[in-house]
Amino acid sequence: MSWSWEYAFGAEEAATSAPSAFLTAVAHKADELVRAAAAQYVHGRSHEDADPTGGDVIVPGGMFTYQIVVRRERVYVVQITYLGF
Repeated sequence: MSWSWEYAFGAEEAATSAPSAFLTAVAHKADELVRAAAAQYVHGRSHEDADPTGGDVIVPGGMFTYQIVVRRERVYVVQITYLGF
């Protein structure tokens, strides 16, 4: 398995109504988070400590909240908020 990101919970449904430019910005930042997590947690599947705290990322047009689950080698986008700025 290799690191990747995906929408979780209601974020996937919310993404269906958000503008494509905003979703592209979310995907770009989520890709950056995946690269950072893969570099920091090289042996993700055998990770035994608690998962790191997620956070909020501001992107053009809004923000999103993410959570890293190391043993699954995933960055989950759990909420997106389009504000239109």
